[in-house]
Amino acid sequence: MAFMSEATIDPAQLSGLELLRTAMTMPSRPPFIGDLLGMEVEELEQGRVVFALRTRPDFANPLGTTHGGICATLLDSVMGCAVHTTLEAGAGYTTLELKVNYIRSVPTGGQRLVATGTTIHVGRTTATAEGRVVDEQGRLVAHATTTCVIFRANR
Repeated sequence: MAFMSEATIDPAQLSGLELLRTAMTMPSRPPFIGDLLGMEVEELEQGRVVFALRTRPDFANPLGTTHGGICATLLDSVMGCAVHTTLEAGAGYTTLELKVNYIRSVPTGGQRLVATGTTIHVGRTTATAEGRVVDEQGRLVAHATTTCVIFRANR
């Protein structure tokens, strides 16, 4: 892959967890949706990922609170990356289904949201994961589940 700038790194030889850890910590890492939203990677472990962001006025929906798509993107990111951390070198995935439940509205003025994604099941061709977003007071803002399809290298 072209995004790995260090000549000694072959992403096809890295497990999903190794690839995420490498990509997220490289000074010249590839851009990802998290850059646009200001996501911070807090934890990358086998089957568990934690990202955070701060809300801002340009996240507003017509009612003046944080648009649901912000939480949906945060949840899709942590759940998909949680699945990615479990994959062997050369395997990939994509989201097949995303189900989000919104619990409470979130102000746009710098509220810190923390999203945690964890795998539920990782099989040969599909994986499921769950995610939760909490606010600064630890209150549940949204939760979700996902189903991902796994693309494994032919062996």
